[in-house]
Amino acid sequence: TTANLAVEALGAEAVHGLIMPGQVSDPDNMSDAEWVAQELGIEYDVVEINPFVDLLLDTFGEVEDDYRAVGNARARTRAVINYLVANHENGLVLGTGNRTEAMVGYFTKFGDGAVDVNPLGNLYKQQVRQLARSLGVPDELVTKTPTAGLWAGQTDEEELGIDYDTLDAILALHVDGPLSASATARAIDVEEATIERIAEMAARSEHKRTPPATPPLD
Repeated sequence: TTANLAVEALGAEAVHGLIMPGQVSDPDNMSDAEWVAQELGIEYDVVEINPFVDLLLDTFGEVEDDYRAVGNARARTRAVINYLVANHENGLVLGTGNRTEAMVGYFTKFGDGAVDVNPLGNLYKQQVRQLARSLGVPDELVTKTPTAGLWAGQTDEEELGIDYDTLDAILALHVDGPLSASATARAIDVEEATIERIAEMAARSEHKRTPPATPPLD
């Protein structure tokens, strides 16, 4: 969907895609990425990130078994490569994140969150799917199981402990909206503790959505 928006706004010749598989990347996802680029006429390169991540792990071997730290390193490695190419081509890095992910901090700070333009940033996950269908994206892509692909077998909803439709509703009604936790729980038939857990995730991840804290001048 982001690629569609970019092509509509800029033209395929102005978009340079980077497909960056890692050790735990699902080959089907990589194939889908290449298919989308080819369908849209986008020039793209395939860059393996394993050598870069392996160098980090060789340098700091004590983190090798920390799947979350290594997963985030994969995302940040991709960001470095994105900006290397963007700087060289005097371009901008186009983001793919949406409001649902941002509101609960479900992205890597200075990783996939490091972008210059984020066209889907104000859309909830359900709205991204609706937009994708309206743009003619094949349904098998629209309904694919979402995964950040940072470690083997990872899926968004399993890690978050909630499905995206329910998460969207909690964010829209309570975190972004006017309803109390109890009213939201009644409206969507979810336990109030779940509402409170999502609100706490939004509060804890605020630092990801704001510039780095600096001391006041006065």
